Amino acid sequence: MRLARFGACGVIIAVFGAMMSAVPADAASLTVKSNSIKSGHAIPSKYAFCAPAAQGHISGGGNVNPQVTWSKGPKGTKSYALIVTDPDVPSVLTDFNKEGKTLPVNMKRVAFYHWVLVDIPGEVTEIGEGVDSNAQVPRGKPPGPAKPGVRGINDYTGFFASDAQMKGNYGGYDGPCPPWNDLRVHHYHFTVYALNVTSLNLTGNFTGPDALKAMKGHVLAKGELVGEYSLYPPVAAKLKK
Repeated sequence: MRLARFGACGVIIAVFGAMMSAVPADAASLTVKSNSIKSGHAIPSKYAFCAPAAQGHISGGGNVNPQVTWSKGPKGTKSYALIVTDPDVPSVLTDFNKEGKTLPVNMKRVAFYHWVLVDIPGEVTEIGEGVDSNAQVPRGKPPGPAKPGVRGINDYTGFFASDAQMKGNYGGYDGPCPPWNDLRVHHYHFTVYALNVTSLNLTGNFTGPDALKAMKGHVLAKGELVGEYSLYPPVAAKLKK
């Protein structure tokens, strides 16, 4: 796969408008942890879609989903949802991965969904490492029922929509691949929701915003872990390992 072509692809990223929060003000808190990622530290390239390269800026990462575990939800919890977002994706792509250019920290940013997983059974409080993804899969993994729950599509579906070699529906987990010329640290929010319904009744190519909309009125608790990633060497060097 030619990762160096990212800047030349007809990249489609949906800029989501303000959405009503799915989480009520009185929701309880979940504790989210990972043996794979330290909160506030750099995400290892094993769990990333793209990794640094000595030549050509980037190469393929391991794209293994990290292990994620969380505290048991409050009474009435019947299922969980896990959604991973990067809110630091540039909204203007003119200089995206372009030689001789950098993307400033203060440019407008939008959310990018990396993992949409719903209908995780209420007795489950852990997703094991590599259970939902253990490698890059050109054209994506299928959405729908999977071992840990029901997969939605992530935003690589739109990202690769104009790339003949890579286009497809990207279900489940696909890890970080921020622009290699971005001066901003990208933050990856692994958010777990405890829900009072067994299923959100989502099917087909449902997205992160679809899942959040379906959760409204059903969230009993929420918690998150935040990892960091950068492919721009001066920025990556400053991240906590």
